[in-house]
Amino acid sequence: MSTLEEEEQERDEVAGANEGAAAALTTPARLGAYMRRGTVTVPILTTLIAFIAGGFVVLLTGHNPFSTYKAIFNGTGLQWLFPWVTGSARSTAAFNLQQTLLATTPLILVGLAVAFAFRAGLFNIGGQGQYTVGGIAAVWIGSSFSSMPAFPHIVLAIAGAALAGAAWAGIAGALKATLGVNEVISTIMLNWIAIWGGVWLFGLGGPLQDPHQSSVPTSSPVAASAKLPVFWGNASLQGLDIGLFIALGAAVVFWVLLNRTRFGFEVRAVGLNPDAASYAGISVARSYFRVMAICGAFAGIAAAMDILGWKFSLFTNDIQFSTVGFIGIAVALLGRNSAVGVVFAALLFGALETGTSDRYLDPSVFDPNLASNLTWMIQGLIVLLVSTDVIALKVLSSGRGIRVLFKGRAKREEASA
Repeated sequence: MSTLEEEEQERDEVAGANEGAAAALTTPARLGAYMRRGTVTVPILTTLIAFIAGGFVVLLTGHNPFSTYKAIFNGTGLQWLFPWVTGSARSTAAFNLQQTLLATTPLILVGLAVAFAFRAGLFNIGGQGQYTVGGIAAVWIGSSFSSMPAFPHIVLAIAGAALAGAAWAGIAGALKATLGVNEVISTIMLNWIAIWGGVWLFGLGGPLQDPHQSSVPTSSPVAASAKLPVFWGNASLQGLDIGLFIALGAAVVFWVLLNRTRFGFEVRAVGLNPDAASYAGISVARSYFRVMAICGAFAGIAAAMDILGWKFSLFTNDIQFSTVGFIGIAVALLGRNSAVGVVFAALLFGALETGTSDRYLDPSVFDPNLASNLTWMIQGLIVLLVSTDVIALKVLSSGRGIRVLFKGRAKREEASA
C-alpha cells in the first residue's frame, strides 16, 4: 500500500468514515472509548478547570480564592497526611479526615453502581432509588433482631440492603431485557417510587415509623449489635468505621468481576456491541438483568454503610433530600468507569462535601452556606467538563483527520499536475 493510501485510510478511521463499525457500538461504548483514550490526564485537567472556574466565582463574591481553597482543604483533614502537621492541628485534621472518608465510602459504592452499568452499555440513573430501598432494608433489619449477636446482625443487615437494591434495579433490568424499556426512563421513575415510598413508610403514622416518637417522621434506631465497628476515632463522635474497607473491597470485586471472569467478558462484550455478543452466543437479555441487579446491590450496600455506620436511623428528610445516588453518576464519569478511578473520584467529592461543610469550614474565611453552593457548582462543572473532554478528544481527532485529509489532497494535486 502506498503512503498516500495509508494516509487516506488513517483519515477515514480518524474522521469516522468506517460508519459500519462505529454504528455497531453502543453509545456508552463509544463514549467510553473516547474517555479511555484520554488516560488519567484528562480527568485531572477537568478537575483543575472546574476549580479554576470556582475560584473566579469566589473572587466575584469579594473573597480570596487561594485562602478559600486553603480553608476548604483544611476542612477536609487531608493535611493529616503531612508529617509536619502536629499537636492540636493534627488531632483536628484527624477528625476531619475521618468525616471525609465517611462521606467517601458510600460514594465509592454508588459510583461503582453507575460504572458497572456503563461498562455493559447501560445508563443507570437509578442509583438514588437503589440507595433508598437499601437504606430502608438496612434500617429495618438493623432496628430488628436486637438480641442477635453483632457479626451476624451486621452481615444480615448489609445482605438485606444489597438484596433490596438488587431487586429494585432488577426491575429496570427485566424491563430492558424483556420489553426493551429504556433504562434511563425506568430507573428515573423507580427513583421517585422509592423516595416517596420511603417517605410514606417512615412518615407520621407510617408502618415503619418509630413508635416511641409519634410526632417525628423517622425510623426506629439501629440496635447496638448492628452498628459497624469504629477502628479510627471516637465511636460517639462519628469515628471512621469498617465501611471504608467494605467499599474498597467492593471496588476490588468490581475489577475482578469485569476483568477476570467469564461474566465480566460477557458484560464488556454486550457493552461494546450487543448484536455481535448475541451472535456469539451471549444472552444479552440475561446480561442486562444481571448487570442491573449487581449495580443495585452496590448502591444498596452504600446505604447500609451510612445507616449502620453513622446515621443509625432514617428520617423522611434524609430520604427526600439525599443526593448520594446522583453524585455517583459524577463519580463514575470522572473515574472513567474504572475501579481505581471511582475510588479517587469519590475521595474528591467526599472531600468537597466535608471541606465546605459549616462544621469544618472556617466562617471567617468564607461563608459555609456559600461554600456548599460552591461545591455543587464545582461538581456540576466537573460533570459538564467530563462530557466536554469527550467532545474535545473528538475535535482533536477530527483535527488530526483534517490535517491528513489536506496532506492527501495536496499530494493528489501534485500527482495530477
